[in-house]
Amino acid sequence: MRCPFCQNPDDKVVDSRETSEGGIVRRRRECLACSRRFTTYERIEIAMPMVVKKDGRRESWDRGKVLVGIQKACEKRPVSADEIDKSIDEIERLVQDKGAREIPCSLVGESVMNCLKGLDDVAYVRFASVYKSFRDIDEFVAALDSLARERSGGRHE
Repeated sequence: MRCPFCQNPDDKVVDSRETSEGGIVRRRRECLACSRRFTTYERIEIAMPMVVKKDGRRESWDRGKVLVGIQKACEKRPVSADEIDKSIDEIERLVQDKGAREIPCSLVGESVMNCLKGLDDVAYVRFASVYKSFRDIDEFVAALDSLARERSGGRHE
């Protein structure tokens, strides 16, 4: 680890703590050259599968893309950053549990929709409207009707 201040590669760990979620380790370091302190975070890196797009292209798994999609759906909604992070962690676990080297992008999209359905109805509908590419208002209304039926326990009023 290089010091962000003087670029010296030698430092010592002063303090090390696991975050509350347990998946990230926070380390307080001190540069041996300039004696300034800085913090690093370590996360276990697990090989994620390639994502196969609808047109057949393959892309590396990108947590950032999932984050941006969920953040846009949750914009101006009462959904915390922690809830978003937990949702992304859940999606990553689901993808890893598949044990495949490649997964279809539809698996990612459906997983995001399932997480959003539990977080916020408006965020779910926002994401679904983009993900499912509704062609007209009737498809959009049908999706809303389906969500309303689920929420009311299958009763349609």
